[in-house]
Amino acid sequence: MTTHKQQREQQAKRPLRADTERTVQTILEAAERVLTTNPAATMEQLARAADVARTTVHRRFATREALLDELTGWAARQFADAVDTARPDAAPPLVALYQVTANVLSVKTHWSFAMNRAAEDAHPEAARIHAEVRATCARLFRRAQEAGVLRPDIDLDWTRRVYYALIHEAAKEGAGGGDTDALATRVVDTLLRGAGAPAGLAGQTGV
Repeated sequence: MTTHKQQREQQAKRPLRADTERTVQTILEAAERVLTTNPAATMEQLARAADVARTTVHRRFATREALLDELTGWAARQFADAVDTARPDAAPPLVALYQVTANVLSVKTHWSFAMNRAAEDAHPEAARIHAEVRATCARLFRRAQEAGVLRPDIDLDWTRRVYYALIHEAAKEGAGGGDTDALATRVVDTLLRGAGAPAGLAGQTGV
């Protein structure tokens, strides 16, 4: 019996025709929309949302679990592309940090169901991609520190975890239709400037 993992590998090895690829993307985008509000939606409901026959969905995905696995992998690939597009290893660190943030927030708000599933499920491809993105982020933060964007004495591991938490909160706000560019600016500003008033702080705290 072919497992879901084997099915994913077989599908990945076979290049899709352009029309087939468009149909698959339509199905996955519809699945994301529906499952965000109704995680228990059936294959029939997903097919209806994609405006295709149920047989068309089953032709590409033998089971609902296979569809969910592909949706998770698809979102992870969008996530990786969003980071790579920002040129984190080549662009000036501050520019790259803002662009990575904006791009990632766009993916997280448009693919929230799949991105959350990737965090909760054991999905080998998504796990590999997320590990690669974390490594890229670590390099970017080192570059930012070397360029003076981050303090030389800052704990980079802690700072990255705070950054991830800020993105998580911003993505939740963006899911309601927030401006991802404005949210990215807020994330980067909070990361670099914090929430404390720079002037008069010592006198107010009695330090």
